[in-house]
Amino acid sequence: MIICHCHAVNDRQIKEAIENGIDTVRGLHRELKVGSTCGRCLPQVRRVLETTLLQIAEPTTKQVA
Repeated sequence: MIICHCHAVNDRQIKEAIENGIDTVRGLHRELKVGSTCGRCLPQVRRVLETTLLQIAEPTTKQVA
C-alpha cells in the first residue's frame, strides 16, 4: 500500500528500511524522502515504524514438537 504519495513509497519499502536498521522517522525521511513534501504521510509512517519495531523486538516463540 502506498504510504507517501508524493514520493511513491509503499509500506514494504518502509518495513525493509526498518529491517535494515533505520529506527526513526528522521532516518526514514533521509532514506526514502517520506514526509519531505506535504507531510500527510507522517502519521502512517509512524504507525508502520512502531508496528515493525515491535514485531522485530518480540521474541519468536515456536514450540518444537
